[in-house]
Amino acid sequence: MTNYWLVLGIAVFTEIIWALSLKYVQLHPNPWVIGGSVGLSFLNMALLSFAMKGIPAGTAYAIWTGLGAVGVTIGGIIWFGDPLGPVRVFFLALIVTGVVGLKMAS
Repeated sequence: MTNYWLVLGIAVFTEIIWALSLKYVQLHPNPWVIGGSVGLSFLNMALLSFAMKGIPAGTAYAIWTGLGAVGVTIGGIIWFGDPLGPVRVFFLALIVTGVVGLKMAS
């Protein structure tokens, strides 16, 4: 069971990198960047699919999307200058709280 959670963690990481790559494609479009983004998409889906073999689908998907959204938000703040305010931090904390709750309930 631990291996599935590890794979889900890797899937979350690839989800974050993939989503940030979409923004990067818009800023620096070229065949290598686009190809990398497409490759990350396939890897991302394969990892999530494998993780769902040992984790309930709803739990895996909620954790993948939730932590992915938090990671993309933080990455956007760091690399693309996206805004950060107290309300945004509050709602990101709510997402993380929900993800921790799902993990504890599984």
